[in-house]
Amino acid sequence: MKFKKVMAAALAGTMVVGAATSVSAATELTFWTLSTRQEAVDPITEAFNEANEDINVTVSYYDTDGIKDACKVAASSDSLPSMWFNWGGSLGQFYVDNGKTYDLTEYASANGWSDEFSAGALNLCTLGGQLCGYPTSYNVLGVYYNKSIFEECGIEIPTTFDEFEAACATLKEKGYTPMAAAGLNGWHVMRWVELLVEHYAGTELHDKMNSFEESWNNEAVVQALTKYKEWVDAGYFPDGFITADPNDTIMSFGSGECAMDLQGQWYDGNILQNELDINNYGAFAFPSGETNRMSAFAEMTQFNKNLSEEELDACVKYVDYYYSQENIDAYGQYYNLPLPKDGAKAPADQVNVDGMIETSNTNGTFTITDQAFPTEIADVLFNAQDAIANGEMTPEEGAANIQAAIEAYQAK
Repeated sequence: MKFKKVMAAALAGTMVVGAATSVSAATELTFWTLSTRQEAVDPITEAFNEANEDINVTVSYYDTDGIKDACKVAASSDSLPSMWFNWGGSLGQFYVDNGKTYDLTEYASANGWSDEFSAGALNLCTLGGQLCGYPTSYNVLGVYYNKSIFEECGIEIPTTFDEFEAACATLKEKGYTPMAAAGLNGWHVMRWVELLVEHYAGTELHDKMNSFEESWNNEAVVQALTKYKEWVDAGYFPDGFITADPNDTIMSFGSGECAMDLQGQWYDGNILQNELDINNYGAFAFPSGETNRMSAFAEMTQFNKNLSEEELDACVKYVDYYYSQENIDAYGQYYNLPLPKDGAKAPADQVNVDGMIETSNTNGTFTITDQAFPTEIADVLFNAQDAIANGEMTPEEGAANIQAAIEAYQAK
């Protein structure tokens, strides 16, 4: 079975879409985005350039971590593109704090964005007192599971934490790896760890910890990291997962090696791209306790602060076209749907999406940790995950190191 990498592919380099040489006075724009979306972005950009002779868009493609690095390097040398894909939280706020991204507050007000986009998406893209991006997706994470494996093993969807652990034990006994996980760059394993923190800390304490009102050096974090180590030692994650690429978890999940994967609603599109039977996969909220909140985050397109009014209008025109219904109908598998707009729904073949969004509205959400944390603090968490899994650090040391990183950050 052939699988495509999902959250990101290898760096695909730069591709010019459209012939700039045929337009002598075009507004030249550059756009950096994820290589996983290239099969949609190429034809969309080509069609846009052909329809708009006064605008020419050049696209460069990067993998998930590559675009983070490339944008930060470009920001340090004032060479950012006209527009770039980014996430919310601390990842997006970096460009606000350093004066690199266009403040869209007045533009949005003048163009009626509050009547177009959902309030939640606009709020997640409002950082440091300014609307710093065009909202392109609102994402919630749930536990995707293989229905046929659950049926074979006699497992019902777990509704409590104890039931979830019992399901993992049964899956392991039956020869399956319960949970897909990949530790390269930290963020995929973090998704499991943050839900353990939610379970042991509860919603109120977890929120206060993420806003640094309460210390991370506490018993709840120690319990969460201890349970994570127990899962590692029990073989609930794949062998060698610490160095595995998170872009490859679709392979172990789609092949049936792993019974569950922790992903956002974009995974429906990834399942379809890989020609798997979407009806064999379901999703549920991790049963952390209390309300079973789901982690959530926004994605957006940010615009260079130095754009002229003409260039900004051209950028927004391009992004509007990119996210038009026409293109969603044609390339729906390459979007994180539904769009963050009032009344938006997922395509009929993405069967888990609307349910995940509805569940998040009922259960509530918390900001995913690598957007709640500044990068330098998230890196300490990622390092702790690896070291604890390898037996090189105790959970107590991990909790203390995270809090020390927070205090160092606050002291700057």
